[in-house]
Amino acid sequence: MSKIKQTLILGQPIPRFLINWLISAVALIVVVHLFSGVSSNNLLTTIVMALILGLINTFLRPIFYLLSLPFIVFTLGAFTLIINALTFYLAASLVHGFYVASFWSAFWAALLYSFISFLINILIQSDDKKIFYMRCSCRKCKKIN
Repeated sequence: MSKIKQTLILGQPIPRFLINWLISAVALIVVVHLFSGVSSNNLLTTIVMALILGLINTFLRPIFYLLSLPFIVFTLGAFTLIINALTFYLAASLVHGFYVASFWSAFWAALLYSFISFLINILIQSDDKKIFYMRCSCRKCKKIN
């Protein structure tokens, strides 16, 4: 049996929102360096962008999903990619020093950002969660085969 490992700072557990913010910041730094349509003046601007993007995703994105539910259903979920691009573009417009060249740059940057965040989350999650997800995926494979 493996126990969930808690990350500690000065003996105290790190709040989950802080870990998510750091993951977002790292993912944004990677996107800025890999994607030419997105640029940032400095590291602090990218960290602020991660905070603003997290706030928009927490408070506004559910409203966007609710308002565009018919489009999401009609496109079988593909419209959520457009919503992600719009939230990325909106956050970039609110942060001075963080630039996105166009909507399509925001689209591809948001897709890359989501993918990198997903990978980082998988890499740092606890052993118990990894075992749980591996068991779930194995059950799905058995049902498909």
